[in-house]
Amino acid sequence: MVEPDPHQGQPVYTAGQPLEEAQAAMILIHGRGATARDILQLAGDLHHDGFAYIAPQAAGHTWYPYRFLAPLEHNEPFLSSALAYIERMFTQVEAAGISRDRVILGGFSQGACLAAEFVVRHAGRCGGLFVLSGGLIGPPGTTWPSDGRLERVPIFLGCGTADPHIPLDRVQETALVFRGMGAEVTERIYPGMGHMINQDELDYVRDMMQAITSGDRRSGAALTRQASP
Repeated sequence: MVEPDPHQGQPVYTAGQPLEEAQAAMILIHGRGATARDILQLAGDLHHDGFAYIAPQAAGHTWYPYRFLAPLEHNEPFLSSALAYIERMFTQVEAAGISRDRVILGGFSQGACLAAEFVVRHAGRCGGLFVLSGGLIGPPGTTWPSDGRLERVPIFLGCGTADPHIPLDRVQETALVFRGMGAEVTERIYPGMGHMINQDELDYVRDMMQAITSGDRRSGAALTRQASP
């Protein structure tokens, strides 16, 4: 029998500044078969003195059992449990005195899909989102809630044309949904790149971090010009 909240009680790993001393926070969501410690390695690549980094661990190293394109009910109760886990991370960050507009959520692969799904269902809960090789969750024909607003929230979507797991049309569909909610979306498709993270993506996220800590709430378009190769 599956527990109703299978991810509850899993460990959380941290890096960077203690939450109580940080200017901002980043919540990092790992991919299928990986660990929180794996994704927390990005804290080194994205080092910023003002940030606390938080990485929750999925039960059994996977957030939900089937592909992100499977019918939603096939991935329950794991999907709802995972989304609730992320919500608890935001509550913890806010309790430490960091406002939601100073929190960046992001992930890779399955973690990227989960991060995107959290933001579309919880508009206004973060100051930035990066989706590395991922997209919104649900089978073809899914419609996502779009009544929430993400005014000027910078969202980055990066994916390769040779990625065997992430259809490019879902990346593009995800970008359209977020733009419809008022977000400043940057979508970058990398020719020939497989299921991986590249330096250009990291550079963009680093600029997003700097904009938050400096109080520079420029549009995603401005960030795009700064980070373009």
